[in-house]
Amino acid sequence: MAGLNVSLSFFFATFVLCQAARRACKALLPAGAYASFAREAMRMLAELGPWAGGFGPDLLLTLLTLLLLVHGATCDGAAANPTVSLQDFLLAEASAPRTLLKLAAQGLGVRAACALTRLYWAWELCDLHVLQNLLDPHCSSPLRTPVSHGALVEGAGAFFLHLTLLRLRNSLPAYRVPAVALLATVMTHTAGPFTSAFFNPALATWATFHCSGHTLLEYMQVYWLGPLTGMVLAVLLYHGRLPRLFQRNLLYSQKNKYRTPRGKPAPGPRDTQTPAEGCRSREPGRGGAGQPLPGSR
Repeated sequence: MAGLNVSLSFFFATFVLCQAARRACKALLPAGAYASFAREAMRMLAELGPWAGGFGPDLLLTLLTLLLLVHGATCDGAAANPTVSLQDFLLAEASAPRTLLKLAAQGLGVRAACALTRLYWAWELCDLHVLQNLLDPHCSSPLRTPVSHGALVEGAGAFFLHLTLLRLRNSLPAYRVPAVALLATVMTHTAGPFTSAFFNPALATWATFHCSGHTLLEYMQVYWLGPLTGMVLAVLLYHGRLPRLFQRNLLYSQKNKYRTPRGKPAPGPRDTQTPAEGCRSREPGRGGAGQPLPGSR
């Protein structure tokens, strides 16, 4: 129980520290620097809180839901996920320099969170953290399924997550934030036994790439290629194209919304005669061609 209290204290202390640093950066840095860099680094720092605390599955899912709810309401648009930043780039909503700056901030946030977590474990405030401190250099792989299946699991999770983000991006936060938090929690619970359900290349890099059991290439296939492929497929399915690369819709036909009304057929040469000519052709005592009738003289 004491270890759980210490872990919870660490989680909330990290969250408070992240929020304070985020507000300080927002007040001191120029708007462009904060929008592209600081908020991504700060959210990435707090994103690792539940995993770094060493919580059990039930408590981890609960804290993950709370974290997503709080961040969804206060993160100022930060993603803390490289696939979300690359999605904005594919949608032509972010330039290449801004996207690269966000990716760099997420990488820096991962490194800062890693250093802070190891420092916290080194304090050995409870038995659980003593064990984690000892096992950290010799951790085992969280990938407990074949590489191809793991890539499919991570890709499917990222696909549904990004499809939901695209569908709800213009919805009110009161609907969007709980829906995304609930979906992420359900997918984490479902895919957790197979890949630990990261759906976030930056988070997976910190938690898995230094662990034994699989090669770096295998980890990249599962935790980088899988989520990136899922994101691209979600954008392609939702928009029918990748706006950054294609102007023409690749999946759905473009129907003209203005329908041409069906009118009467165009008049032919025989229908162009005037009423007067029609009347003269039917005068009494005249033939059909305007010639006198036989015997009329």
